[in-house]
Amino acid sequence: MDDKTLQSLKAVFIASPTPDLAKIIALQLAERGEFSELENYLSHLTTTIVGEDGEQLGAAALKAGAYANALQFLDADDPRHALLIIRCKLELGAIDIAQMLYKELVQTNPQYESAELNRRLKLSAEKEPVKLRVIEKAEPTESFELLQFKRPTTNFSDVVGLEDVKKQIHKKIILPFQKPSLFQRFKKKVGGGILLYGPPGCGKTLLARATAGECKANFFNIEISDVLDMYIGESEQKLHAIFEKARNETPSVIFFDELEALAGKREHTRNSSQANTVSQFLTELDGFAQNNEGVLILGSTNVPWSLDSAFLRPGRFDRMFFVPPPDKVARKSILEHHMQDRPNAGDIQFDAIANRTSGYSGADLANLVEMAADEAIDSTIASGEETAISMQHFVAALADSRSSTTEWLTTARNYARYANDGGRYDDVLEFINKHGK
Repeated sequence: MDDKTLQSLKAVFIASPTPDLAKIIALQLAERGEFSELENYLSHLTTTIVGEDGEQLGAAALKAGAYANALQFLDADDPRHALLIIRCKLELGAIDIAQMLYKELVQTNPQYESAELNRRLKLSAEKEPVKLRVIEKAEPTESFELLQFKRPTTNFSDVVGLEDVKKQIHKKIILPFQKPSLFQRFKKKVGGGILLYGPPGCGKTLLARATAGECKANFFNIEISDVLDMYIGESEQKLHAIFEKARNETPSVIFFDELEALAGKREHTRNSSQANTVSQFLTELDGFAQNNEGVLILGSTNVPWSLDSAFLRPGRFDRMFFVPPPDKVARKSILEHHMQDRPNAGDIQFDAIANRTSGYSGADLANLVEMAADEAIDSTIASGEETAISMQHFVAALADSRSSTTEWLTTARNYARYANDGGRYDDVLEFINKHGK
């Protein structure tokens, strides 16, 4: 690819940043060895990239000093990738983890042994006998190097729509954080567990970040990979370390995304270690020796019916909020938000588009804008002149787009009608009856 073509792609990317275009530009920069602006494009890559492309991007990100970005492109099962992962961990200061990964790599692939890595990891060149790893106690520094889970917050002004949900959260969650003395007089604890559930792409994660921001609390975003571990007993130790850190930094909000992976029904688990992780989680939420005063535990899931029933009793995730697809007013606001700073022909009828996108999630609407932008780019390439995004492009995009929430609402309707213990899914039934889904 020549310089002129690369510059043209960069210009198109500025007008309409997409993951596919970011990948093409990032690979070209990596091939040229131009690392200074590489990180600008790596941050837009949200999908998994495997094979040689993943290795090339991982190696380039490592050279550019974007060590955290490099890890998302690397597969530990590939020895060449594993070597790059070890170097990233070493640069991030996770020496113990780098040592462990390096020993495992050299044990199965002796050809990857390196005198330089032996020196940097303070290992002898002589191979050590294989030993069974016994974990007695988690090392907090190791866990926190692995997790790196503290994240910035936002506030409700950045959450479009969901007014009813925001009112409930303000009343039941935020006020206790803002006026702790009042609630203490009535023997009400500040904190507890809240479950956000609903179809994917409707803003559960953003709502959790905004809740933490409104509470003026530290926000810890926990993902599955931050907890689950291949070694028996270590997942439980990591969970304990996470909760201990949150208890020491109150007020704090711990957010568990895709909660069903850590809190699934124990009768469906395949081995005892999974059941032990669930039991440890329950103990941290409401154990005899635990004091979670000032700690709010938020969980989000697309499948609340898959959670172990012990999590939904009072004292744990006892408050459930349904996060539905956006209504018409919210859909219009979301579309206008995603059209900001894009070329606009001025004839886009956002009300009409909102009317035709009933049941669309926020993610569906963002994708619809991307599809309209693709149509405008195609017109620009065909005509040779820049074409702004118009209503015509949205009409073409609507013809190829579909709501991703329909399947979820169909499944949820069955649970709401036939397994609605204690009115748990009344909000879902109300939404379905109102919108005719």
